Amino acid sequence: MPNVTTPQTTTSEKTDTKSKRGASSTERIFSKDVTKYGYVALPNILVRGQARLGLSTTQFNILAQLLSYWIDPERPPFPSKADLARRMNIHPTTVRINIATLEEKKLVRREQRKTTAGDWNSNIYHLDGLVDALKNLAPEFEEERKKHLAKKALTEQRSRKDETAERARQSGVKRRR
Repeated sequence: MPNVTTPQTTTSEKTDTKSKRGASSTERIFSKDVTKYGYVALPNILVRGQARLGLSTTQFNILAQLLSYWIDPERPPFPSKADLARRMNIHPTTVRINIATLEEKKLVRREQRKTTAGDWNSNIYHLDGLVDALKNLAPEFEEERKKHLAKKALTEQRSRKDETAERARQSGVKRRR
């Protein structure tokens, strides 16, 4: 029986491979050093449907910022306009105007809060309207997905047909020689 040696895998290589496999795709893309501070779940329908929802880039950014504060579904976000403005490097008035527009579009609903002393506090931002709007867009995206898959299948079918024709052509060339 011949002496067969197999490459040995070190413990650190095993751990490294296992940790890469066990990491989320977001962690694998950005690294654990980045994702340990958290990340925001932005539905693709929101990203790809920005124009359909009639969102300006500022309005989209405000929604993304609000979503970053929304950790518990039972507890809507309540950042101050000043905090949102600082994060986005825009004036608080711009935030206020765009939130008002988001309210008109029924994507956001503001609820005023008061401190225990009776002073005005930051608003609570209910995003139920946004969630409903995204759910309403879902069928359109499903239809697009079906069309895309059908187009992809047709392209793959043509590619296989071309490959078969090329093999037959090459086979014929070899026979002639």
